[in-house]
Amino acid sequence: MRILGIETSCDETGVAIYDDEKGLLAHQLYSQVAVHADYGGVVPELASRDHVKKTIPLIKATLEEAGLTPEDLDGVAYTAGPGLVGALLVGATIGRSLAYAWNVPAVAVHHMEGHLLAPMLEDNPPPFPFIALLVSGGHTLLVEVKGIGEYQILGESIDDAAGEAFDKTAKLMGLDYPGGPLLSKLAEKGDSSRFTFPRPMTTVPGLDMSFSGLKTFTANTIAANDNDDQTRADIARAFEDAVVDTLLIKVKRALKQTGMKRIVIAGGVSANRFLRLKLEALAASIGGEVYYPRTEFCTDNGAMIAYAGMQRLKNGEHNDLGVKAFPRWPIDQLKPVEG
Repeated sequence: MRILGIETSCDETGVAIYDDEKGLLAHQLYSQVAVHADYGGVVPELASRDHVKKTIPLIKATLEEAGLTPEDLDGVAYTAGPGLVGALLVGATIGRSLAYAWNVPAVAVHHMEGHLLAPMLEDNPPPFPFIALLVSGGHTLLVEVKGIGEYQILGESIDDAAGEAFDKTAKLMGLDYPGGPLLSKLAEKGDSSRFTFPRPMTTVPGLDMSFSGLKTFTANTIAANDNDDQTRADIARAFEDAVVDTLLIKVKRALKQTGMKRIVIAGGVSANRFLRLKLEALAASIGGEVYYPRTEFCTDNGAMIAYAGMQRLKNGEHNDLGVKAFPRWPIDQLKPVEG
């Protein structure tokens, strides 16, 4: 079975073809960073317009890369949510229309399920069950995963997601958009002993998280100090330490609560080197294992949508001719995949 996957949930257009026997055959990705850079963040209308321009050319390029034609495909998968509604509708409309024209089934894919399953694209995929830490620009979730579609949300951010907090804090520090990776790079030069930021919601029970207050704490720290290069690096280091430690504390609690020892980390922030090192150390300390996708599949991409869509289509799921998008779509509402 060969599936075409289309991802247009936010500011990256991703297209891929996945074969259930040969694996990933081709993938193309276009980032809209240059489009939104002047605004310091994603402008939804501009994102939608750019997806309209780029999706069809990327589909053609992906088919060419794989050496395939539409007649070689067995289905189309597209991201239907959560995300920006206009951007989602672009991918959903194109995906549903092409599937109809090519006479193959189409399936709507949950964006965060795509991220959760992205490590399955690697040579050493994680076996079920496991705890998944999903950390992206729009979502931060701790999920107990017993199988595909068997998800229980253990905790989530009650305000800003971790990736969103990184980007907003970077903007406070005058870094270019997207600022999260730039903040992490700046933090590498920082002294972790100079500033100590709070680890929010870690002194109370539970697995929910909060990161918006760290932005305010960072702003106050910036205002109270001279903003020379070293101070900026020290502040970046303190912020990153606080976010990573908070995530680590919550993962520890989730592992203890469920008795599991396998950890999956996915989403844009899963590319953070410091977070990976901390989770690897945690897993080693309990005789467990940590899994994550290669860096290029941490951010939004078509490969994870093609893979997730293949699982859903194999399970007999497909969508009718209606085009629907779900800006909000709880991951624990998905149906389990049998087998």
